[in-house]
Amino acid sequence: MSNFIEELEQKRERLNHEAEQHKRNRDKLNKRTKEWAEKRDHLNDSVRKLIKKANEHREKRDKLNGEVREAKKVRETLNKEYNKLSEELQKAKKEQVPKDNKVPISKLKGELRKLEFKHQTSVLEPSKEKDLVDQMKDLMAQISERERVYADNAEIRDLVDNVRKAKEEAETQHRHVGECAEKAQSEHDDMVGLYEEADKMRKEADEAQEKFIEAKTKADEEHRQHIILIRQVHDFDKIISGLRQKDKSAKKGKKDVSAKKEGEEIYERFKRGEKLSTEDLMTLQKAGYL
Repeated sequence: MSNFIEELEQKRERLNHEAEQHKRNRDKLNKRTKEWAEKRDHLNDSVRKLIKKANEHREKRDKLNGEVREAKKVRETLNKEYNKLSEELQKAKKEQVPKDNKVPISKLKGELRKLEFKHQTSVLEPSKEKDLVDQMKDLMAQISERERVYADNAEIRDLVDNVRKAKEEAETQHRHVGECAEKAQSEHDDMVGLYEEADKMRKEADEAQEKFIEAKTKADEEHRQHIILIRQVHDFDKIISGLRQKDKSAKKGKKDVSAKKEGEEIYERFKRGEKLSTEDLMTLQKAGYL
């Protein structure tokens, strides 16, 4: 019986050792599960913050794009006003040009620039150079006379001022359109960059979630194996305890039989009138003779 109990105890110890190993594995995996969960939650929180910032940039971009559209409408109106005033100015200038000279002053200035360029870049014979200089002087005289005529005319002076102001307003508005468009593009670029960063982090969070599930699944399996083995250990404890109790009862029965037999022998001695020792008397008492 004792050998059998010893074998059961050895098997019980092996099962308990395996159960403890599964427990250690479970605890390690649970720790890893917690780490992946924390990383996943941190990444998801960062994604939410990035999306919030990206949406803020999107709202600013949309607002600026609205301003660009409105600014373009204003610029279009100003350009139309500038073109209208320019046409009125050109018409007024034509009316002031002498009947025998209908060449626009802009064309005269263009011809003068060409001659000046030729004079600066060409090597000419003295006579040809003199002719070129005379042509330039003639053109400058015509331009000066034309500008004097324009300067003396109040209507043209007013139109020139109005055209200049309209041009400045149109150019200012054009710069405003460009500034708003540039700011809108900057907000758009920031928005796109943040969305891309959020997408990258979201992928990392998804990977962390997969690792979390993988670790948790393994931890649950280790826990299941631990429970199965612990239950087997408990079953072995019950069996071993029962066998020990049975073995103890058997030994006690043998001991009682031995004590009874010894008691009978001492009692026979007592009947024969032999002297008994204190130990003999105690044996008789245990055997139930006293």
